[in-house]
Amino acid sequence: MNFGITPTGEHVERHVLSNGPMRASILSYGAILQSLEVHGVDVVLGYTGLDDYLTRSRYFGAVVGRYGNRIANGRFTLDGRDHELPVNNDPNSLHGGPGGFSNRVWRVTEVSTSAITLEYVSLNGEEGYPGILTASLTYTLTEDALRLDYRAFTDAPTVLNLTNHSYFNLAGGGDILKHVIRIDADRYLPVDSTKIPTGELAPVAGTPFDFTTPREIGDRIDDPLLGGGYDHCYVLRGGIEVSEPVSGRVMEVSTTEPGVQFYSGNMLDGIATAYGRHAGLCLETQHFPDSPNQDHFPSTVLRPGEEFTSTTTYRFR
Repeated sequence: MNFGITPTGEHVERHVLSNGPMRASILSYGAILQSLEVHGVDVVLGYTGLDDYLTRSRYFGAVVGRYGNRIANGRFTLDGRDHELPVNNDPNSLHGGPGGFSNRVWRVTEVSTSAITLEYVSLNGEEGYPGILTASLTYTLTEDALRLDYRAFTDAPTVLNLTNHSYFNLAGGGDILKHVIRIDADRYLPVDSTKIPTGELAPVAGTPFDFTTPREIGDRIDDPLLGGGYDHCYVLRGGIEVSEPVSGRVMEVSTTEPGVQFYSGNMLDGIATAYGRHAGLCLETQHFPDSPNQDHFPSTVLRPGEEFTSTTTYRFR
């Protein structure tokens, strides 16, 4: 169905997937996961109209790229050539820049009752990134899970870090401070004052970043070490589990990616975004922030002839 028209005249589609107790709404704008209903309860934050996504969104449900997360000072060097990116999170480039994938209309290439594939072609030089990159995402809904399968290829060397920026609230309302989370990671990436990794892979043991055993998100969220809440990348060795004690709902996250950015919705303000602080949590499965500038991080370089693939699954019980 038609969801609206962008200021540049592009039509935005909305498609609804269903499979037993699961139901998901997908927008072609930003390849956004607008809603995800589990037994009738919507567990992601979203808007009902396109205008809100254009003017009030904090990447709600969107695919972010060409490079999700931050690149220091909006620049990187690849094969001896310097590349300048838009600085939209001073002094860094965030989530591919202001014209990143989250603000583009994707083309729907396949759709069925329980799956949809969307594609976006990013031109050479778009937001400063080299190469013509073709990216696709398939959302597949099963009776208990939503799976995201990414693919991409390029005609010139480039960097790539795709992820989905959905905000989850397993209660369907309120805040997520009583949600209990376990992250199978014994290391995380400390950051500087601008949220760029220092390069250290630090142990979580003995810190408020330790979720190797389940803990409430709000237990230590005011610890000064966090700098206002969780917004940090974890080095995964396994999966993630989130539970909401009142409903008993549980979400298990598995991924082929080496890391996850755990964000506790610290910047939501209830005014610019319509949702209040900590109204949702993000688990952005991805490669590490600023990898193009940190050689000891897993590489995010994609070259011609290679195919980028990545899978993340959100399973509910």
